[in-house]
Amino acid sequence: MASDRVPPPYTEVTRHGMFPAPRHDEAARFNFLANLNKSLAMTLGAGNRLAYERRVLPAFIAEHGRAPKDRFEVRRAMNRDPYHRFWSALKRNAMEMRQQNGRSLVLRQAHELAARAEALNRGKPTLELDPSVATPRYQAAVDIHCMPGSYHGELFPGDVSAGANYDCGIFATTGGALGALSDGGGQAVVRWVRENRPGWNPRRILDIGCTIGHNALPLAQAFPDAEVVAIDTAAPSLRYGHARAQAMGVLNIRFIQMNAEDLSRFPDCHFDWVQTTMFLHELSGKALPRIIGEAARVLAPDGLMLHIEQPAYTDAMPVFEQFLRDWDAFNNNEPFWSAMHALDLPAIMDRAGLPKERQFIARVKAVVDRSIFPEAPTGDGEDHGRAAVWDAYGAWKPAAAARQAA
Repeated sequence: MASDRVPPPYTEVTRHGMFPAPRHDEAARFNFLANLNKSLAMTLGAGNRLAYERRVLPAFIAEHGRAPKDRFEVRRAMNRDPYHRFWSALKRNAMEMRQQNGRSLVLRQAHELAARAEALNRGKPTLELDPSVATPRYQAAVDIHCMPGSYHGELFPGDVSAGANYDCGIFATTGGALGALSDGGGQAVVRWVRENRPGWNPRRILDIGCTIGHNALPLAQAFPDAEVVAIDTAAPSLRYGHARAQAMGVLNIRFIQMNAEDLSRFPDCHFDWVQTTMFLHELSGKALPRIIGEAARVLAPDGLMLHIEQPAYTDAMPVFEQFLRDWDAFNNNEPFWSAMHALDLPAIMDRAGLPKERQFIARVKAVVDRSIFPEAPTGDGEDHGRAAVWDAYGAWKPAAAARQAA
């Protein structure tokens, strides 16, 4: 039984048929890192606000005769404060340690995992890999989340280590807040849909930027008669994700290697539901509107578009909170995080043919077994940018859009 401040032990993580087997010390390191991350968010994280209010803000006002005007001025001022520098260094090192522990765990069994994936994937039409799909420059330029090789790194033909590293280590990053299968985000979306459109049975669902399918499999499980298509540009992640789905017995989902900037293989109005989960912040300023435009084109009349993200930066959000939410952009290899959260996403969706009167913003929280996994932190204890609580930017496509497209 986990308390509200202590993550569950790594023994509670579900070890499905593709999950890499941890040794005692590897599991212990993940336990340490899960607790360190939670402490950084809920205990030590609160010191940033104290440092700002008691030292940084008064000094800034004394020097400039005014308060900081934006998150960038707050960041430059806070980066000179010793407490914030200490906290930030701990946070960065925690992520690097998480990645290295997962990587070493996976690499010692990389060929075994690849063979297991090959056995599960062989001859299955539900996995489509395309070597001609290039990794976009905006994703290849950095190791996202400090993950060596990012999601696309491939050490040998058939390698699945990138997907396996992501799967086994997300527990430590989130402190267990996404549940035993790290699918609390997908479960949250299913709950939201059932509450807001009871009885709806979509025929085709498209999940863009699926990585290994954490958030797509719950949709396939909840709607077993639907065809779920999960796309990504990263072959190693797709290999692992498809094998993971096969091992879990989720068979109504297809994994396809594809760049969502071009969905031309799908006709207009093909999907009843198109979604992304914590993916838009991985996109460049040019790619994001193209992907939303293509997603809107393939969405059926009265269909659902849903983008799960952290809250947008608006005038209503204090500049100090914006600064905290920006941490990953400058310290965790998330180069588009800051710019994306300052975009007018409703306006982009409107230009794609999803008018503002058909749009909505909802609040969703990870759905997990609360007898084991803790409630997502909120308020001053929130790990800004990583908490298992999201804003859902959505729209129901108007029926008239089909006539206009024709």
